[in-house]
Amino acid sequence: MTGPIPSILRRLRRGSRDVVEAAVSQLFDAAVQPHGVAASGEYRIDELARLAGTTTRNIRVYRDRGLLHPPLRVGRIALFNDTHLTRLRMITSLLDRGYNLAHVHEMLSAWEQGKNVGDMLGLESAIAGSWATEKPERMSVTEARRLVDDDDGFDRMVGLDLIRLEDDGHDATVVRPKLVEAFNEIRQYGVAIGTLIDLHEQIAPLINQISAILVRAGVNHVGDRLNPGSPLPADPEVTEMITMLVRFRTQAVAAVSSTLAFSIESSVESVVANILAQAVDVAGGGNAPDDRP
Repeated sequence: MTGPIPSILRRLRRGSRDVVEAAVSQLFDAAVQPHGVAASGEYRIDELARLAGTTTRNIRVYRDRGLLHPPLRVGRIALFNDTHLTRLRMITSLLDRGYNLAHVHEMLSAWEQGKNVGDMLGLESAIAGSWATEKPERMSVTEARRLVDDDDGFDRMVGLDLIRLEDDGHDATVVRPKLVEAFNEIRQYGVAIGTLIDLHEQIAPLINQISAILVRAGVNHVGDRLNPGSPLPADPEVTEMITMLVRFRTQAVAAVSSTLAFSIESSVESVVANILAQAVDVAGGGNAPDDRP
């Protein structure tokens, strides 16, 4: 990797725990403040939903669950403020990272009671949350071999770190259980496990290149704004930054998945069309019908 990215990463790495913890602390501080404290804007529920990227129905659910403080009532109109917006964005970002409403309520309540971020979540969890789409599964080596059901395939997966043999010699960790599950499903159609592993070896570097491009974009966006040793940005900017980082992974995966699905669908349609055209050609004796008068 060349250019400004390594220096940005090094800057972020130096003292980044303190910087990020302070940023998350600011975000929680703003999110838990009661109505009327350090608040400026006033929003009706539909405008609040639009600004927070959620729905009015979700806002009502969060209110009913005690996650949002009551709005200011002006006659029959409910008015929310910037504190509600900050807290709502925090709720949304935590939900995006895989936490449920009960977890979010517990975290915000704990923060209101004075517990620090590290005690509640661990710093890594506070930022990354439950991002992993695959949780490694530990089992005996015998079970892992039975799962793969192919000795050569098992050895290749170990070599690719898709399966990791533990030091005790008895246990193994399936690092990519969903990938192994997908392999096994496709094998039911007669595709050899070796072929599937070959495809994985070809595709993985391309996926890594795509990931590097996306991560580089995120680093470029926040690198100069989270500078260890410099004052932190104001609360609203910290909120936007953390929310962007949290949502970046979700939206990046969605965008890549959508593009990949579209490309595969187009390729499948093309292949099927060619197969049908050849079938029609064979059925017609190799000569296309001539409808000209």
